[in-house]
Amino acid sequence: MTVISVPMEFNAEDLYVDLRSIVGQALFLKCEGFNFAGSIKLKAASEMVAAAERNGVLKPGCILVESSSGNLGVALSIIAASKGYGFLCVTDARCNLSARRFMEAMGGRVHIVAEPAAEGGLLGARIAHVGALCAADERYVWLNQYANANNWRAHYRTTAPAIARRFPQLDVLFVGAGTTGTLMGCARYFREWHRRVRVVAVDSVGSVTFGGEPGRRMIPGLGTSVRPALLDESYVDDLVRVEEADTVRACHRLARRGFLFGGSTGTVVSGAVEWLSRNDGHAVTAVAIAPDLGERYLDTIYQTNWLQALYGEGVLATEELAADVRSA
Repeated sequence: MTVISVPMEFNAEDLYVDLRSIVGQALFLKCEGFNFAGSIKLKAASEMVAAAERNGVLKPGCILVESSSGNLGVALSIIAASKGYGFLCVTDARCNLSARRFMEAMGGRVHIVAEPAAEGGLLGARIAHVGALCAADERYVWLNQYANANNWRAHYRTTAPAIARRFPQLDVLFVGAGTTGTLMGCARYFREWHRRVRVVAVDSVGSVTFGGEPGRRMIPGLGTSVRPALLDESYVDDLVRVEEADTVRACHRLARRGFLFGGSTGTVVSGAVEWLSRNDGHAVTAVAIAPDLGERYLDTIYQTNWLQALYGEGVLATEELAADVRSA
């Protein structure tokens, strides 16, 4: 029996899905969404808040403020409610309505930035707004998930060791790239491990994280319009960029088998399957990290009108999905 007194104390660390029968590749999916925040972001949020408290930056009466597309904001809203801090999430229209309502239910506030910055797009505008708030009112404390080393330390300390315990013969690890906290924490850990592990970053097409031109991205979670300060590409062995239409198809393919995952997970799975298909993945032990679950995407990725308006009527008309429906 597990008994907790605060929500941060619960997280299902050792749950994996064997995807071989679904994607046709030997791939294990580490599920990080089974906690009270519904995503892997609870780990980073907890680590950053704890460090800010230890350093005396975060004190009673402070208001946490953070730029987030949804999941970190949800995690911080839970921690703020549990500890008695105020919380304000600065986001944009891509943040799912359910995530915004969740934060408000926890007593947090949500500010939506409508106009992109000339440099950095919507993310740049969000960060600028956070900076203005902190400059105007000393009660605001910005943890800055994009540059806070405790973001990656959370995964160096928890996520990567948990994978290493369950898969001592791990060959390849697939990690989605958002703030790159999960990516950097896991990559740093496995760089020091006793055997070689290939770390493959998975990013969204249109993201500037690893260079390239910015493009339209409608699914929150992975990808950035401002290169994350945490990123050190020397720790990354390979990169896969995923089109959003392929993210959608991966999510629906998993849902056809009863697994409802979020957009970040769909991107990681799609990228992992592509990489394994190109690199004879049947002979390796491969793990992909699933950052989130799918309930917050019911009005977007799993809503037909939303999909067709953005990606066209044929976005789900693939042979693989049709085969999954027939065999279900």
